[in-house]
Amino acid sequence: MLRILCLALLSVGIIGCTQPQQPANKLANADTLYFGGPILTMVGDDPQYVEALATKDGRILFTGQLNKANDHVGEQTKQVNLQGQALLPGFIDAHSHLFNAGLAQLSADLLPGPDGQVNSIEALLSTLTQWHQRQPMLAKKLGWIVGMGYDDSQLAQRRHPTATELDTVSSELPILIMHQSGHLGVMNTKALEMVGYLPQAPHIDGGLIRIDELSNQANGVLEEMALFQPLFSVFSAIDKQLQDEIASAGLALYMANGYTTAQEGRADKSTSMYWLARAQKQSLPIDVAIYPDLEQEYDFMLEQGASKNYQGGARIAGVKLSFDGSPQGKTAWLSKPYLHPPAGHNSEYRGYPAIADDKARSKLVAQAYANNWQLIVHTNGDAAADALLRDIESAATRFEQAGRRTVMIHAQTVREDQLKRMKQLAVIPSFFSMHTFYWGDWHRDEVLGLERAENISPTGWAQKHAMRFTQHHDAPVVKPNPLRVLSTTVNRKTRSGKVLGAHHQVSPYIALKSMTEWAAWQYFEEPNKGTLEVGKLADFVILDKDPLRVEPEQLEQLQVQQTIKADQVVYDVNHAL
Repeated sequence: MLRILCLALLSVGIIGCTQPQQPANKLANADTLYFGGPILTMVGDDPQYVEALATKDGRILFTGQLNKANDHVGEQTKQVNLQGQALLPGFIDAHSHLFNAGLAQLSADLLPGPDGQVNSIEALLSTLTQWHQRQPMLAKKLGWIVGMGYDDSQLAQRRHPTATELDTVSSELPILIMHQSGHLGVMNTKALEMVGYLPQAPHIDGGLIRIDELSNQANGVLEEMALFQPLFSVFSAIDKQLQDEIASAGLALYMANGYTTAQEGRADKSTSMYWLARAQKQSLPIDVAIYPDLEQEYDFMLEQGASKNYQGGARIAGVKLSFDGSPQGKTAWLSKPYLHPPAGHNSEYRGYPAIADDKARSKLVAQAYANNWQLIVHTNGDAAADALLRDIESAATRFEQAGRRTVMIHAQTVREDQLKRMKQLAVIPSFFSMHTFYWGDWHRDEVLGLERAENISPTGWAQKHAMRFTQHHDAPVVKPNPLRVLSTTVNRKTRSGKVLGAHHQVSPYIALKSMTEWAAWQYFEEPNKGTLEVGKLADFVILDKDPLRVEPEQLEQLQVQQTIKADQVVYDVNHAL
């Protein structure tokens, strides 16, 4: 029904339509003809444009000169005049968490500026109180007060809130707030009691319960597995109705940002089965590639397996592992100490692995190789990257290495010598260059120091060594805004307006490659996506301006006008679909 409505609205959208003309020669009649604006194909090493593009049955029928495209125009062909706006391949989400992005849309918004308004603990507490007073469905279903997106680096107090402070919002209801990194969170006293962290904090492998120095009890701040373990029970109360609402909110957000392919980047069995069932029941408006957590869902993967083919818009694409945490939260696993360690740690603190046992990590990588599942691995710290490369080298001695396209997710502090090893092992770096804006100043002054901070998300080194790389937003860590992904990859400017690592700046065209053609290649989907070529899917995004013909500083000001999946409009900036 959604796609039918979208198609009906195409003729009244922001884009002008003209009456069809009769073809000069009898060729295959197109369903839609696009013309009248820059059509950037993303084919080749240099930008290539065509005057017109025609589609048939959800795929590209023709690209080239307008006078030749008219040969494909029939009585039923819809002619779309772009009116100077730019048509590009639809953006491909190289890594994120679609369902959790929807959850963030329904939770209390604790993001700091420019995406939100929570820049102090007082504002955080006020936002939680107001959200609870509205009693949205999420609060009613879960029985918890939930907020997402706070960032201690952007709070005026430059620290995490405590359980005691959250108690001022409610001491009777449990409260959970998630750090913007997704790797830390805070619970109030009621919640800590419910999950068994009070009165005595247990030891948690791969995580940490922070302790108040005076009371010697949990202060509310939880890291990594200490946070993730209780989340399973918290969100087990999500029923089918709430699942639908969360998923729909996530899909709507991605479509509004020009994404025609999205990722569920660390799924449990329940979330995986939800997407597969929804796709079979009603078909999804955009494609969703699912990567279950290998450590938790190995048995499920043995039953389900992976596929390169979408059914109704969803597929199990491979498996996910997490080797460490977040640099901005100071839980990433580094080879050298943090510039300023978090409270309670000495000057030699380097973070820690998410999976402490070396043999256990190696076994998991080998399991993915043995089953021929594409493996994507969260590795922010360079020590985590070293561990992954060792495990891949070990697996490569036992299993065929060619054609696997293993992905190092984030590769935030990867060194140049590691990138060389990655190229030898055919490991794809998927960078998170939005860090340069959101946490660049924080990394330089608080986390890593100048030299290491300038080399986060080292796209310049990747280009130097002729490596294809991708770029992602990791929503809900940040908003799935492809134009900010584009801008930060090109400009690398921090919140304070300083360039962080000018030697890693790349051209707008290369940055777009990492979000279209190279992202499709990461997914093994280059035969169908990533460029505008005959035979490929008619997956498009229309922007108000050509990103290659504006000043680099203006890239993030561009706006998505329409998102088109298989020639069906699934988002229109001027019309609710």
